[in-house]
Amino acid sequence: KNAFAHESGIHQDGMLKNRETFEVMRPEDVGLSGTSLPLGKHSGRAALRAKLKELGVDLADNQLNDVFVRFKALADRKKEVYDDDLIALVSDEQTNDAYEYLQLKKLRVICGTEGPQEAEMVLSVDGVEKSIDATGGGPVDAAFMCVKMLYPHKARLQVYQVHAVTEGTDAQATVSVRLEEDGRIVTGSSADTDTIVASTKAYINALNRLIIRRQKTAPGEDVKTVSYHGE
Repeated sequence: KNAFAHESGIHQDGMLKNRETFEVMRPEDVGLSGTSLPLGKHSGRAALRAKLKELGVDLADNQLNDVFVRFKALADRKKEVYDDDLIALVSDEQTNDAYEYLQLKKLRVICGTEGPQEAEMVLSVDGVEKSIDATGGGPVDAAFMCVKMLYPHKARLQVYQVHAVTEGTDAQATVSVRLEEDGRIVTGSSADTDTIVASTKAYINALNRLIIRRQKTAPGEDVKTVSYHGE
């Protein structure tokens, strides 16, 4: 079976162009259903594009390059990248197309059975990097507290949901966050093998979307620096 499974980028590209390059017989001749091109850390752009097209996703070259960078980072952490992982990557990339006034640059979390839970963060706010550390009731709470301290706001967290994309302890977590501020409701999402990172990015994504909503509903006002305390 492994003789008809090709993970190397060169082999996958060759198989996509001409399967006879690496296979002297058909897998069907020995009772197999067909050739497989498992996606992993050795896979290249050609195999990724082919798999995405198979899943009904057709990306422009620049979009494919962005997804490929994220795919390689994920493949370094997972033995095999599954279809659901790819869908989550593409969805996350499209989510991040929103205006990024806030960008997570660095996050370090300390947690365990002995508190307090701590988080250290570097956050880019309109191109200026700011750093802080905070404690919370849990690692996610500590990370969210860092964001609130670096970017004061009065948005209220309405929904926080976590779902595993695939099976296994190395599975990606997809996190959805819904915020409400003065009647404006926005949703942010992100995916990562680290649940805390995915949670923080989803929270930041929701805040970026909230800034866009403020601009649309209050044009001309300074909608980027609304104080958490209403000051």
